[in-house]
Amino acid sequence: MLGRMLLCMVVLAPPLLAQGTLEEAAERARGQWLTHDVAGLVAGSDTIRLQLPGQGFSPTLGPAQAARLLNRYLETAREVSFELQGVRLAEADHGYAEGRRRYVVEGTSEEREETVYVGFRQKGGQWRVREVRIVP
Repeated sequence: MLGRMLLCMVVLAPPLLAQGTLEEAAERARGQWLTHDVAGLVAGSDTIRLQLPGQGFSPTLGPAQAARLLNRYLETAREVSFELQGVRLAEADHGYAEGRRRYVVEGTSEEREETVYVGFRQKGGQWRVREVRIVP
């Protein structure tokens, strides 16, 4: 019985628990963006700040609220690609990833591009998303 419980915990554990380096966290975030898995992107974060095009920085948000806003922003887009442009460590426990997003809005064929900055903070040995900025 204990063996089954441990196996379930390992199989069902959130993917954030497996990440070790900032580069791995950035790659995981890239994959989550491409599949619009915003709940997974912000999972394990305590607070997140967003900056969506045409808006200033949001107040500090909880993960569920941040996921709803990101979902609303992404819901009409079909991702074409998301290329990581760079991953930088700002301090021992803070880092950033810069990505170039290409997408098409539903009902159109015009491809658009944006730069996405994802800020991470290392807490408890894991990198967690703290900020998402989208720049047209």
